[in-house]
Formats: sequence, structure tokens, C-alpha cells
Amino acid sequence: MEKIKSLASEKGVVIFSKSSCCMCYSVAVLFNDLGVRPAVHEIDHDPEGREMERALVKLGCSGAVPAVFIDGKFVGSTQEILSLHLSGSLMPLLKLYV
Repeated sequence: MEKIKSLASEKGVVIFSKSSCCMCYSVAVLFNDLGVRPAVHEIDHDPEGREMERALVKLGCSGAVPAVFIDGKFVGSTQEILSLHLSGSLMPLLKLYV
């Protein structure tokens, strides 16, 4: 859990991902299209990936990845990010990073 907190705070926008996850890729593309360059941590390439995945689920991330953090706070997974984007609520969260 400490590693998650540390990595989530290293940059304004952080995505925990898996290299084989198409939804992770889609969320990363969305942020890039919005002009935000998130830090992407692929937990399947991390030796502590399984522990990180369990920690993300405990934080409330459905399916563990993608898990998006903005300003060190867990914002959500694919559904939450897309809902925020469609409602116009995502850009105000990203105003410092665009």
C-alpha cells in the first residue's frame, strides 16, 4: 500500500495499468488526447505487482486496473473516469496538468 501511495504522488496524474489491458490503454489515450501526460505504472512488470493489485482493489478499484490517481488521490477506474469526462467534470480536475 505504501508503494501505491508513493507512486501515486510522484506526478499529478498517475495511472496504474497492465500492459495487456485494453481499457488501461483507452484511459491513457483519453488523458493524452486531453493534453495530459500521465505517469503510467504497469503493475504486471513490477515484482510487487500482485501486492499492488490487491492494494488497488482494497482502495475500491473495481478490477484493479486501470486505477487513476489525480493529485495523489484515487479518482477511479474506467467507468468513473469516462463518467467524469462525459459530464464535463474531469477537465477541472486536470486544469493544472493541461
